[in-house]
Amino acid sequence: MEQLNFGPFRLEIGASRLLRDGLEIELRHQAFQALRVLLRNSGRNVCYEQMIQEAWGGTLVSRHTVAVTVGEVRKALEEYGSWIAHRPKLGYRLEAPQSEDWMRKGWHCHDRCTREGFEKAIDCFRRAALRDHADSRPLEALARTYLVLGTCGMRAPREMYRAFQATYRQAVALGGVTPELRSDRGHGLHIFERRPVEAESELLRAHHDSARRASVDIRLTMLYMSLGRLDEALEAIDEAKGADPLWPPVMATEVNLRFCRREFQAAVDCGQQALELHPYLALARLFYAQALEFSGRAEEALAQYRLASVVTPDLPWLRALEATCLAKRGCQSEAAALYKQLQQSRATDYVDAYYMALLRDALGDRDGAFRELERAFDENSAALPILDIDPKMDSLRRDPRFALLRDRVFSDANPLRNMTQPLQIAAAG
Repeated sequence: MEQLNFGPFRLEIGASRLLRDGLEIELRHQAFQALRVLLRNSGRNVCYEQMIQEAWGGTLVSRHTVAVTVGEVRKALEEYGSWIAHRPKLGYRLEAPQSEDWMRKGWHCHDRCTREGFEKAIDCFRRAALRDHADSRPLEALARTYLVLGTCGMRAPREMYRAFQATYRQAVALGGVTPELRSDRGHGLHIFERRPVEAESELLRAHHDSARRASVDIRLTMLYMSLGRLDEALEAIDEAKGADPLWPPVMATEVNLRFCRREFQAAVDCGQQALELHPYLALARLFYAQALEFSGRAEEALAQYRLASVVTPDLPWLRALEATCLAKRGCQSEAAALYKQLQQSRATDYVDAYYMALLRDALGDRDGAFRELERAFDENSAALPILDIDPKMDSLRRDPRFALLRDRVFSDANPLRNMTQPLQIAAAG
Protein backbone atom coordinates (compact mmCIF):
# COMPACT_ATOMS: atom_id res chain seq x y z
CA MET A 1 0.00 0.00 0.00
CA GLU A 2 1.38 3.39 -0.99
CA GLN A 3 1.95 5.69 1.97
CA LEU A 4 3.00 9.32 2.20
CA ASN A 5 4.56 10.30 5.53
CA PHE A 6 4.91 13.87 6.73
CA GLY A 7 5.44 15.07 10.28
CA PRO A 8 3.32 12.95 12.63
CA PHE A 9 0.97 12.03 9.76
CA ARG A 10 0.65 9.10 7.37
CA LEU A 11 -1.54 9.24 4.27
CA GLU A 12 -2.54 5.74 3.15
CA ILE A 13 -3.47 6.10 -0.50
CA GLY A 14 -5.17 2.75 -1.13
CA ALA A 15 -7.22 2.87 2.06
CA SER A 16 -7.98 6.61 1.68
CA ARG A 17 -6.99 7.17 5.32
CA LEU A 18 -5.13 9.96 7.11
CA LEU A 19 -3.53 8.97 10.39
CA ARG A 20 -1.78 11.02 13.03
CA ASP A 21 0.43 9.10 15.43
CA GLY A 22 -1.45 5.98 14.39
CA LEU A 23 -4.93 7.40 15.00
CA GLU A 24 -7.26 7.98 12.06
CA ILE A 25 -8.40 11.52 11.35
CA GLU A 26 -11.79 12.01 9.72
CA LEU A 27 -11.35 13.60 6.32
CA ARG A 28 -13.86 14.00 3.47
CA HIS A 29 -12.90 12.12 0.31
CA GLN A 30 -12.32 15.27 -1.77
CA ALA A 31 -10.18 16.82 0.96
CA PHE A 32 -8.17 13.59 1.04
CA GLN A 33 -7.57 13.88 -2.72
CA ALA A 34 -6.45 17.50 -2.38
CA LEU A 35 -3.99 16.55 0.36
CA ARG A 36 -2.68 13.69 -1.78
CA VAL A 37 -1.92 16.12 -4.61
CA LEU A 38 -0.20 18.58 -2.28
CA LEU A 39 1.95 15.84 -0.77
CA ARG A 40 2.99 14.40 -4.13
CA ASN A 41 4.06 17.91 -5.10
CA SER A 42 5.57 18.75 -1.72
CA GLY A 43 7.70 21.86 -1.88
CA ARG A 44 6.21 22.91 -5.23
CA ASN A 45 3.32 25.18 -6.10
CA VAL A 46 0.11 23.50 -7.25
CA CYS A 47 -1.92 25.88 -9.40
CA TYR A 48 -5.69 25.86 -9.73
CA GLU A 49 -5.63 24.03 -13.06
CA GLN A 50 -3.31 21.28 -11.76
CA MET A 51 -5.41 20.83 -8.62
CA ILE A 52 -8.56 20.47 -10.73
CA GLN A 53 -6.89 17.93 -13.00
CA GLU A 54 -5.28 15.77 -10.28
CA ALA A 55 -7.67 16.06 -7.32
CA TRP A 56 -11.00 16.46 -9.13
CA GLY A 57 -10.14 14.28 -12.11
CA GLY A 58 -10.65 17.18 -14.51
CA THR A 59 -14.16 17.99 -13.27
CA LEU A 60 -14.50 21.76 -13.29
CA VAL A 61 -15.22 23.35 -9.90
CA SER A 62 -14.88 26.93 -8.73
CA ARG A 63 -11.78 28.39 -7.15
CA HIS A 64 -13.90 28.93 -4.04
CA THR A 65 -14.62 25.20 -3.85
CA VAL A 66 -10.90 24.45 -4.06
CA ALA A 67 -10.16 27.02 -1.34
CA VAL A 68 -12.83 25.56 0.95
CA THR A 69 -11.51 22.02 0.40
CA VAL A 70 -7.91 23.02 1.14
CA GLY A 71 -9.24 24.81 4.22
CA GLU A 72 -10.68 21.48 5.38
CA VAL A 73 -7.25 19.93 5.01
CA ARG A 74 -5.64 22.72 7.03
CA LYS A 75 -8.21 22.23 9.78
CA ALA A 76 -7.62 18.47 9.86
CA LEU A 77 -3.87 19.03 10.26
CA GLU A 78 -4.57 21.29 13.28
CA GLU A 79 -1.38 23.11 14.33
CA TYR A 80 0.39 21.77 11.23
CA GLY A 81 -2.11 23.43 8.90
CA SER A 82 0.28 26.35 8.50
CA TRP A 83 2.46 24.06 6.38
CA ILE A 84 0.00 24.73 3.53
CA ALA A 85 0.51 28.18 2.02
CA HIS A 86 -1.42 29.94 -0.74
CA ARG A 87 -0.07 32.57 -3.08
CA PRO A 88 -2.31 34.28 -5.66
CA LYS A 89 -1.46 33.25 -9.25
CA LEU A 90 0.93 30.55 -7.97
CA GLY A 91 -1.45 28.26 -6.09
CA TYR A 92 -1.09 26.06 -3.02
CA ARG A 93 2.11 24.68 -1.60
CA LEU A 94 2.68 22.15 1.20
CA GLU A 95 6.14 22.32 2.67
CA ALA A 96 7.35 20.87 5.96
CA PRO A 97 9.80 23.10 7.85
CA GLN A 98 13.54 22.51 7.49
CA SER A 99 13.46 21.06 10.99
CA GLU A 100 11.29 18.12 9.89
CA ASP A 101 14.08 15.55 9.42
CA TRP A 102 15.42 16.21 12.91
CA MET A 103 11.90 16.04 14.33
CA ARG A 104 11.26 12.64 12.77
CA LYS A 105 14.59 11.31 14.02
CA GLY A 106 13.87 12.77 17.47
CA TRP A 107 10.49 11.06 17.76
CA HIS A 108 12.03 7.80 16.57
CA CYS A 109 14.56 7.99 19.42
CA HIS A 110 11.86 9.13 21.86
CA ASP A 111 9.71 6.09 21.05
CA ARG A 112 12.46 3.74 22.20
CA CYS A 113 11.38 4.72 25.74
CA THR A 114 14.87 4.42 27.21
CA ARG A 115 16.95 7.10 28.89
CA GLU A 116 19.48 6.94 26.07
CA GLY A 117 16.66 7.29 23.54
CA PHE A 118 15.15 10.29 25.31
CA GLU A 119 18.53 12.00 25.59
CA LYS A 120 19.20 11.46 21.88
CA ALA A 121 15.71 12.83 21.20
CA ILE A 122 16.57 15.97 23.16
CA ASP A 123 19.63 16.51 20.95
CA CYS A 124 17.52 16.05 17.79
CA PHE A 125 14.79 18.41 18.98
CA ARG A 126 17.38 21.05 19.87
CA ARG A 127 18.86 20.78 16.38
CA ALA A 128 15.38 21.10 14.90
CA ALA A 129 14.77 24.25 16.95
CA LEU A 130 18.00 25.76 15.66
CA ARG A 131 17.06 24.96 12.04
CA ASP A 132 13.72 26.77 12.22
CA HIS A 133 13.27 29.46 14.85
CA ALA A 134 9.63 30.00 13.82
CA ASP A 135 8.61 26.37 14.43
CA SER A 136 7.27 25.75 17.94
CA ARG A 137 7.10 21.96 17.53
CA PRO A 138 10.72 21.25 18.58
CA LEU A 139 10.20 23.22 21.79
CA GLU A 140 6.95 21.37 22.47
CA ALA A 141 8.74 18.05 21.89
CA LEU A 142 11.63 19.11 24.15
CA ALA A 143 9.23 20.04 26.93
CA ARG A 144 7.45 16.69 26.69
CA THR A 145 10.73 14.76 26.74
CA TYR A 146 11.94 16.55 29.88
CA LEU A 147 8.61 15.74 31.51
CA VAL A 148 8.89 12.05 30.62
CA LEU A 149 12.45 11.81 31.94
CA GLY A 150 11.27 13.25 35.25
CA THR A 151 8.04 11.30 35.62
CA CYS A 152 9.70 7.98 34.77
CA GLY A 153 12.47 8.54 37.30
CA MET A 154 15.23 8.37 34.69
CA ARG A 155 16.72 11.69 35.68
CA ALA A 156 16.39 13.93 38.73
CA PRO A 157 12.76 15.15 38.76
CA ARG A 158 13.45 18.60 40.21
CA GLU A 159 15.91 19.33 37.41
CA MET A 160 13.71 17.86 34.70
CA TYR A 161 10.60 19.71 35.80
CA ARG A 162 12.40 23.02 35.80
CA ALA A 163 13.65 22.24 32.31
CA PHE A 164 10.09 21.36 31.27
CA GLN A 165 8.68 24.61 32.67
CA ALA A 166 11.26 26.79 30.94
CA THR A 167 10.83 25.07 27.56
CA TYR A 168 7.04 24.98 27.93
CA ARG A 169 7.00 28.78 28.31
CA GLN A 170 9.16 29.17 25.19
CA ALA A 171 6.88 26.87 23.19
CA VAL A 172 3.74 28.74 24.29
CA ALA A 173 5.33 32.11 23.51
CA LEU A 174 6.14 30.94 19.99
CA GLY A 175 3.12 28.83 19.03
CA GLY A 176 0.44 29.26 21.69
CA VAL A 177 -1.07 26.61 23.94
CA THR A 178 -1.83 23.46 21.97
CA PRO A 179 -3.99 20.71 23.52
CA GLU A 180 -0.86 18.58 23.89
CA LEU A 181 0.99 21.32 25.76
CA ARG A 182 -2.04 21.85 27.96
CA SER A 183 -2.09 18.14 28.76
CA ASP A 184 1.63 18.21 29.59
CA ARG A 185 1.11 21.23 31.84
CA GLY A 186 -1.78 19.52 33.63
CA HIS A 187 0.31 16.40 34.15
CA GLY A 188 3.15 18.47 35.59
CA LEU A 189 0.77 20.27 37.94
CA HIS A 190 -0.39 16.88 39.20
CA ILE A 191 2.90 15.00 39.50
CA PHE A 192 5.37 17.68 40.51
CA GLU A 193 3.39 20.54 41.98
CA ARG A 194 0.58 18.44 43.46
CA ARG A 195 -2.08 21.00 42.59
CA PRO A 196 -4.95 18.66 41.69
CA VAL A 197 -7.66 21.24 41.08
CA GLU A 198 -5.64 23.14 38.48
CA ALA A 199 -4.33 19.85 37.05
CA GLU A 200 -7.83 18.50 36.50
CA SER A 201 -8.96 21.74 34.89
CA GLU A 202 -6.08 21.69 32.41
CA LEU A 203 -6.50 18.01 31.60
CA LEU A 204 -10.24 18.31 31.04
CA ARG A 205 -9.71 21.25 28.67
CA ALA A 206 -7.04 19.27 26.82
CA HIS A 207 -9.39 16.29 26.63
CA HIS A 208 -12.07 18.45 25.06
CA ASP A 209 -9.72 19.95 22.46
CA SER A 210 -7.40 17.07 21.58
CA ALA A 211 -7.92 14.52 18.83
CA ARG A 212 -5.67 12.10 20.74
CA ARG A 213 -7.72 11.72 23.88
CA ALA A 214 -6.34 8.39 25.08
CA SER A 215 -3.16 10.03 26.40
CA VAL A 216 -5.20 12.61 28.30
CA ASP A 217 -7.49 9.89 29.66
CA ILE A 218 -4.44 8.11 31.05
CA ARG A 219 -3.31 11.25 32.83
CA LEU A 220 -6.80 11.77 34.22
CA THR A 221 -6.75 8.16 35.40
CA MET A 222 -3.49 8.79 37.25
CA LEU A 223 -4.84 12.00 38.79
CA TYR A 224 -8.10 10.45 40.00
CA MET A 225 -6.24 7.40 41.27
CA SER A 226 -3.86 9.50 43.39
CA LEU A 227 -6.82 11.43 44.84
CA GLY A 228 -8.58 8.21 45.84
CA ARG A 229 -11.34 8.84 43.29
CA LEU A 230 -10.98 5.29 42.12
CA ASP A 231 -14.33 4.89 40.39
CA GLU A 232 -13.66 8.01 38.31
CA ALA A 233 -10.22 6.61 37.53
CA LEU A 234 -11.89 3.44 36.27
CA GLU A 235 -14.21 5.49 34.06
CA ALA A 236 -11.24 7.41 32.66
CA ILE A 237 -9.28 4.26 31.80
CA ASP A 238 -12.38 2.82 30.17
CA GLU A 239 -12.54 5.93 27.98
CA ALA A 240 -8.87 5.49 27.09
CA LYS A 241 -9.54 1.87 26.13
CA GLY A 242 -12.47 2.96 24.00
CA ALA A 243 -10.30 5.51 22.20
CA ASP A 244 -7.22 3.30 21.64
CA PRO A 245 -7.51 -0.13 23.32
CA LEU A 246 -4.18 -1.51 22.08
CA TRP A 247 -2.00 1.50 22.87
CA PRO A 248 0.63 0.11 25.32
CA PRO A 249 0.35 2.84 28.01
CA VAL A 250 -3.41 2.24 28.26
CA MET A 251 -2.92 -1.38 29.23
CA ALA A 252 -0.08 -0.65 31.65
CA THR A 253 -2.11 2.07 33.38
CA GLU A 254 -5.06 -0.27 33.87
CA VAL A 255 -2.80 -2.83 35.57
CA ASN A 256 -1.56 -0.17 37.98
CA LEU A 257 -5.07 1.11 38.63
CA ARG A 258 -6.33 -2.39 39.49
CA PHE A 259 -3.34 -2.78 41.81
CA CYS A 260 -4.07 0.50 43.61
CA ARG A 261 -7.73 -0.49 43.87
CA ARG A 262 -6.40 -3.62 45.62
CA GLU A 263 -7.98 -5.80 42.99
CA PHE A 264 -4.82 -7.88 42.85
CA GLN A 265 -6.15 -10.82 40.85
CA ALA A 266 -7.74 -8.47 38.32
CA ALA A 267 -4.38 -6.68 38.08
CA VAL A 268 -2.67 -10.03 37.43
CA ASP A 269 -5.16 -10.83 34.68
CA CYS A 270 -4.71 -7.39 33.09
CA GLY A 271 -0.94 -7.75 33.34
CA GLN A 272 -0.99 -11.07 31.52
CA GLN A 273 -3.05 -9.58 28.71
CA ALA A 274 -0.78 -6.53 28.47
CA LEU A 275 2.38 -8.60 28.23
CA GLU A 276 0.91 -10.95 25.64
CA LEU A 277 0.55 -7.93 23.37
CA HIS A 278 3.52 -5.84 24.55
CA PRO A 279 6.22 -8.09 26.04
CA TYR A 280 8.84 -5.32 26.00
CA LEU A 281 6.77 -2.78 27.94
CA ALA A 282 8.75 -2.48 31.17
CA LEU A 283 6.12 -0.60 33.20
CA ALA A 284 3.43 -3.16 32.38
CA ARG A 285 5.80 -5.91 33.51
CA LEU A 286 6.58 -3.96 36.70
CA PHE A 287 2.91 -3.46 37.57
CA TYR A 288 2.26 -7.11 36.77
CA ALA A 289 5.09 -8.07 39.14
CA GLN A 290 3.56 -5.97 41.92
CA ALA A 291 0.20 -7.63 41.42
CA LEU A 292 1.80 -11.07 41.56
CA GLU A 293 3.68 -10.19 44.73
CA PHE A 294 0.57 -8.94 46.51
CA SER A 295 -1.33 -12.01 45.33
CA GLY A 296 1.16 -14.18 47.22
CA ARG A 297 3.11 -15.30 44.14
CA ALA A 298 6.50 -13.91 45.14
CA GLU A 299 8.65 -16.24 43.04
CA GLU A 300 6.78 -15.29 39.86
CA ALA A 301 6.92 -11.64 40.89
CA LEU A 302 10.70 -11.79 41.26
CA ALA A 303 11.05 -13.20 37.75
CA GLN A 304 8.97 -10.32 36.37
CA TYR A 305 10.88 -7.66 38.33
CA ARG A 306 14.12 -9.03 36.90
CA LEU A 307 12.76 -9.11 33.35
CA ALA A 308 11.58 -5.50 33.71
CA SER A 309 15.14 -4.48 34.64
CA VAL A 310 16.50 -6.36 31.63
CA VAL A 311 14.05 -4.61 29.30
CA THR A 312 14.78 -1.18 30.79
CA PRO A 313 18.19 -1.24 32.50
CA ASP A 314 18.32 2.54 32.91
CA LEU A 315 15.56 2.56 35.57
CA PRO A 316 17.55 1.60 38.69
CA TRP A 317 14.55 1.92 40.99
CA LEU A 318 13.21 -1.25 39.37
CA ARG A 319 16.04 -3.10 41.11
CA ALA A 320 14.93 -1.56 44.40
CA LEU A 321 11.52 -3.21 44.01
CA GLU A 322 13.18 -6.51 43.14
CA ALA A 323 15.35 -6.23 46.27
CA THR A 324 12.30 -5.35 48.39
CA CYS A 325 10.55 -8.50 47.19
CA LEU A 326 13.66 -10.54 48.01
CA ALA A 327 13.87 -9.10 51.53
CA LYS A 328 10.21 -9.87 52.21
CA ARG A 329 10.85 -13.48 51.16
CA GLY A 330 13.68 -13.71 53.70
CA CYS A 331 16.57 -13.39 51.21
CA GLN A 332 18.14 -10.62 53.28
CA SER A 333 21.73 -11.03 52.11
CA GLU A 334 20.79 -10.91 48.44
CA ALA A 335 18.55 -7.90 49.04
CA ALA A 336 21.30 -6.15 51.01
CA ALA A 337 23.77 -6.72 48.17
CA LEU A 338 21.35 -5.07 45.72
CA TYR A 339 20.85 -2.20 48.15
CA LYS A 340 24.62 -1.66 48.28
CA GLN A 341 24.81 -1.60 44.47
CA LEU A 342 22.01 0.96 44.30
CA GLN A 343 23.68 3.16 46.88
CA GLN A 344 26.89 3.10 44.85
CA SER A 345 25.05 3.94 41.63
CA ARG A 346 23.69 7.10 43.24
CA ALA A 347 27.08 8.68 42.65
CA THR A 348 26.28 8.89 38.92
CA ASP A 349 22.57 8.07 38.46
CA TYR A 350 19.30 9.20 39.93
CA VAL A 351 17.71 6.47 42.06
CA ASP A 352 14.19 7.30 43.23
CA ALA A 353 14.26 7.47 47.03
CA TYR A 354 10.57 6.53 47.24
CA TYR A 355 11.45 2.97 46.24
CA MET A 356 14.63 2.95 48.32
CA ALA A 357 12.40 3.68 51.33
CA LEU A 358 10.44 0.51 50.64
CA LEU A 359 13.67 -1.47 50.39
CA ARG A 360 15.15 -0.12 53.62
CA ASP A 361 11.93 -0.87 55.47
CA ALA A 362 11.93 -4.43 54.11
CA LEU A 363 15.53 -4.76 55.35
CA GLY A 364 14.36 -3.81 58.85
CA ASP A 365 15.67 -0.24 58.81
CA ARG A 366 12.52 1.78 59.55
CA ASP A 367 14.44 4.94 60.47
CA GLY A 368 16.41 4.68 57.23
CA ALA A 369 13.16 4.24 55.34
CA PHE A 370 11.86 7.54 56.65
CA ARG A 371 15.14 9.25 55.80
CA GLU A 372 14.63 8.00 52.25
CA LEU A 373 11.08 9.37 52.20
CA GLU A 374 12.45 12.72 53.33
CA ARG A 375 14.91 12.53 50.47
CA ALA A 376 12.08 11.66 48.07
CA PHE A 377 10.30 14.79 49.25
CA ASP A 378 13.40 16.93 48.79
CA GLU A 379 14.00 15.52 45.29
CA ASN A 380 10.28 15.80 44.43
CA SER A 381 9.90 12.15 43.44
CA ALA A 382 7.29 11.53 40.76
CA ALA A 383 5.95 8.65 42.88
CA LEU A 384 4.80 10.89 45.75
CA PRO A 385 1.29 11.60 44.39
CA ILE A 386 0.29 7.96 45.00
CA LEU A 387 1.49 8.04 48.61
CA ASP A 388 -2.05 7.79 49.99
CA ILE A 389 -3.22 4.83 47.91
CA ASP A 390 -0.10 2.78 47.21
CA PRO A 391 -0.48 -0.70 48.79
CA LYS A 392 3.31 -0.96 48.97
CA MET A 393 3.28 1.80 51.59
CA ASP A 394 0.99 -0.04 54.04
CA SER A 395 3.79 -0.99 56.43
CA LEU A 396 5.19 2.55 56.64
CA ARG A 397 1.71 4.07 56.74
CA ARG A 398 1.16 2.62 60.23
CA ASP A 399 4.10 4.61 61.64
CA PRO A 400 3.14 8.02 63.18
CA ARG A 401 5.90 9.69 61.17
CA PHE A 402 4.11 8.81 57.95
CA ALA A 403 1.17 11.16 58.63
CA LEU A 404 3.55 14.04 59.32
CA LEU A 405 5.41 13.46 56.07
CA ARG A 406 2.21 12.98 54.15
CA ASP A 407 0.89 16.35 55.34
CA ARG A 408 4.06 18.05 54.12
CA VAL A 409 3.88 16.36 50.72
CA PHE A 410 0.34 17.56 50.06
CA SER A 411 0.50 20.88 51.91
CA ASP A 412 -0.40 24.06 50.05
CA ALA A 413 2.80 25.51 51.52
CA ASN A 414 4.94 22.86 49.79
CA PRO A 415 8.10 24.76 48.81
CA LEU A 416 8.60 22.52 45.78
CA ARG A 417 5.53 23.94 44.07
CA ASN A 418 5.85 26.62 41.42
CA MET A 419 9.46 25.84 40.58
CA THR A 420 9.92 28.50 37.96
CA GLN A 421 13.68 29.06 37.69
CA PRO A 422 14.78 27.99 34.18
CA LEU A 423 17.76 25.66 33.81
CA GLN A 424 20.61 25.99 31.36
CA ILE A 425 19.60 22.62 29.87
CA ALA A 426 16.34 24.12 28.61
CA ALA A 427 17.87 27.33 27.29
CA ALA A 428 19.56 25.39 24.50
CA GLY A 429 16.14 24.72 23.01
